Amino acid sequence: MPEERGCIALGFDFGLKRIGIASGDTISSTAAPCATVRMGPSGPDWPAIDQILKRFQPDILVVGAPHHADGTASRLSAAADRFAADLAARSGLTVQRADEFASSIEAAAVLRSGRASGARRHRVQRADIDAAAAAIILGRWLAARAKGRMDGST
Repeated sequence: MPEERGCIALGFDFGLKRIGIASGDTISSTAAPCATVRMGPSGPDWPAIDQILKRFQPDILVVGAPHHADGTASRLSAAADRFAADLAARSGLTVQRADEFASSIEAAAVLRSGRASGARRHRVQRADIDAAAAAIILGRWLAARAKGRMDGST
């Protein structure tokens, strides 16, 4: 990864109905929601993911690792692992994992708070929560990276 210019990263919040996606970078160590793609009967909407990869041209990808509070695997863990491996194979990029525990709950609370305060005008949709959860996951990874504690790669 070219450290002098920083790295562009995309974060993914894997779900059985939707995958939230966020973008960020290692210079500002910030992340922002950018998209949500559908999961269909045959899997992720790979053409939509490919378009996002083409648009952002990331250096690294981060996929949330779904675990329970005690660290044990959740019912989504195996599917998220397969998605991370497929994403790495399709993109040719390094895929890192980051803790996603309660990211959707945190994202929903932030979005609903913004709606209640008037900062957000539109109703909070599930897709908004998924993309915001991806930003939280990516933000956690960026914070850990800035402190020198990166998770293993896939």
